[in-house]
Amino acid sequence: MLNGIVWKFRAGVAWRDVPERYGSWASLHTRFRRWAADGTFDRMLQTAQARADAAGDIDWLVSVDSSIVRSHQHAAGARKGGTAARRSVAPEAV
Repeated sequence: MLNGIVWKFRAGVAWRDVPERYGSWASLHTRFRRWAADGTFDRMLQTAQARADAAGDIDWLVSVDSSIVRSHQHAAGARKGGTAARRSVAPEAV
């Protein structure tokens, strides 16, 4: 079952296109939904991480460089046309 579910997501296909060697696509889909809902996948990940961490196979250091962080094109905040001050249309204070 797990191999069929993994194959489906790695291949990026619809459930109906999973090869029959993994079993019925409907059974795979039902099992996937059940495991996702009851936390089975979360427990599997936690167990795999705990074992890998105990064996020293995980380096938990994470570094984020601003050159890889995407932002919206308008996020820079600079106005087009330079930094010239605009005149106010309000009456001048006396």
